Amino acid sequence: MSRLPQRIVCMSTETTEVLYLLGEQERIVGISGFTVRPPQARREKKKVSAFSSAKIGEILTLQPDLVLGFSNIQADIAAELVRNGIAVHIFNQRSITQILDMIALLGAMTGKAEAALQLIAGYQKQMDDIRTQAAQYIKRPRVYFEEWDEPMISGIRWVSELIELAGGIDCFADLALEHSAKNRIVSADAVVHRQPDIIIASWCGKKFRPQHVQQRPLWDTIPAIVHDQVFEIKSADILQPGPAALGDGLRQLHTIISRWQEKQS
Repeated sequence: MSRLPQRIVCMSTETTEVLYLLGEQERIVGISGFTVRPPQARREKKKVSAFSSAKIGEILTLQPDLVLGFSNIQADIAAELVRNGIAVHIFNQRSITQILDMIALLGAMTGKAEAALQLIAGYQKQMDDIRTQAAQYIKRPRVYFEEWDEPMISGIRWVSELIELAGGIDCFADLALEHSAKNRIVSADAVVHRQPDIIIASWCGKKFRPQHVQQRPLWDTIPAIVHDQVFEIKSADILQPGPAALGDGLRQLHTIISRWQEKQS
């Protein structure tokens, strides 16, 4: 009879949140230091990794039977753990569909497949409801999502998809498929040229300063600046490819875009 993992280290935040939502938090013995969702995880669990680094010795001391990571950025960490005899699974979800697939797979890996499918169904219903409302919009706003400010980096794929789902048009949808942030760097002139109606910043944990956006040279010609449509969504709510983005992140996008719609009537 196969044995499900009992001691799990989550080196990225979204797997921690999924396990808590599935009621399987007791299996978690270590988490990323960037974890903020759910808030009790920071109080209850040992912090053993950042994003591109990890405390290998401390992870080994925890004797995990499974370590969960995310993306090529954690590939070297994963390799070191594997060399030490640890079972590792690296997720690499970059789209809404892939996020849902990650939840389903993590549910299956922990014996909570049915609960995971129910969780997925809840997110799908919310997305369907928002998509239905957005389909009624007469005009869709152009949205510039800024993941970082120096250099300016546009939104990654799941963010771009959520913007479109909520009724917006991602100004840099052509860059969203790029996995690497350096390939999503945009110039100030390019943003001016695309004339966004809404600007949303999520500076990956860095304090958002709207005046830095509003005072950029020539940006006073951008509709979003002219009409005071500059907003922040916290990175913990939208830049983690998991429940946060599909839940709170999408709801905040929906609120921003629907309020813009109301001003058009």
